[in-house]
Amino acid sequence: MSSRERILGRVRRALADLPDDEPPITRDYLREHGRRGVAETVELLAENLADYRAVVHRTDGDGLAGLIAALLRGRGSASVLVPPGIPPGWLAATGVPRVADRAESTPQELDRVDSVVTGCAVAVAETGTIVLDGSPDQGRRRITLVPDHHICVVRVPGQVVSSVPQALGRLDPARPLTWISGPSATSDIELDRVEGVHGPRTLEVVLLSGS
Repeated sequence: MSSRERILGRVRRALADLPDDEPPITRDYLREHGRRGVAETVELLAENLADYRAVVHRTDGDGLAGLIAALLRGRGSASVLVPPGIPPGWLAATGVPRVADRAESTPQELDRVDSVVTGCAVAVAETGTIVLDGSPDQGRRRITLVPDHHICVVRVPGQVVSSVPQALGRLDPARPLTWISGPSATSDIELDRVEGVHGPRTLEVVLLSGS
């Protein structure tokens, strides 16, 4: 018997004496804290992203390609990983060699990639969190966990919500969800912060207006 089977067996035994007509769980918690308009929600997202040490940029559709090119150039990136569903125009202004998101890529190959550019599924203003769900413009989960530099484009205001409950309402729990609050970081018992341990050392979030 596997560990999984043992755990599930214990759960079933613990639930065996519950009545069949158990009332449903009441979910009457707040859907968001306070009342904010669209512009205020986006500002809160930018503020909390920055508080988590993400670097926040703003642009519109006309400036996006130039901004991404400048970010890659400023990073000195010699390669950029691109999910299959990224709109072609996003990288139209950069000459950086592109690496495709391939199932057979090894961790060592991904570690040699300098940057990755993705979209997102939703962004949560109250927590400063970006959520990826493996859609074509985001690619496999590992491509945003191994390279050291992640540029994530958030369509504003369409992909921005106030709270986690609102985000959950938009997400499919069967998809591979990755919740990102700032660059990867950890700290030891003396609270010395180290970045880039479990994911990118640098997270740059582009708020793309008019989307």
